[in-house]
Amino acid sequence: MEWLENVLLENKEIENERLELTNKNSLYFLGPNLSLRNCTVILKVSARSLIIIGARFIDCTFEVKQELKNHQQWVKASLKRCRFKGRFSGCDFGHWPDYGTGWEYGAIEDCDFTEARLDGCRIMGSDPATLRFPKWPCFTILDPIGRARELNSVQWPGRFGSVVIEDLYDQPPSTKALTLFAPSEAQRYDANPEELRAVIEKFDCIVS
Repeated sequence: MEWLENVLLENKEIENERLELTNKNSLYFLGPNLSLRNCTVILKVSARSLIIIGARFIDCTFEVKQELKNHQQWVKASLKRCRFKGRFSGCDFGHWPDYGTGWEYGAIEDCDFTEARLDGCRIMGSDPATLRFPKWPCFTILDPIGRARELNSVQWPGRFGSVVIEDLYDQPPSTKALTLFAPSEAQRYDANPEELRAVIEKFDCIVS
């Protein structure tokens, strides 16, 4: 068994630096009591190698060099005026009190995802109006639980409606926005991206 080296970034304030979290043989711990301001963070590790708890990021840029999958621990970080680049899938951001220890640090505001590709990513317990989401072929459902009935009232292509739209009722109560990547969703649920787009454009609660 190969042992992973722990890299601890905690109890410090870092400004105007470039941090490269790219070593496959390392476990990166960000926090507690970590504050990064105006830093560039390069990520090229899997979600299980990136542990976030009680970190604050202000005016930072995150550049993801390999797809970051199923990383919910962003909800243990405070993110303000940050930019995200690269591919994210199944990641959650914001304030999620039911998530477990560390949730009290979670927040997101004034952040920019326009240079990122998001699929199955959620904004939890924070106001999505302060955020900039990626354009088509990504699309973002605002207030997915509150608009679930309306979104279920139309015919969606393939199995997208019966799986994704019907599942909106079962999202955690603090879900404020859900961003999806049309080509991946279309392939997954036997649909065509342009067919999806035609339905999406009927709704003012979907940003694309």
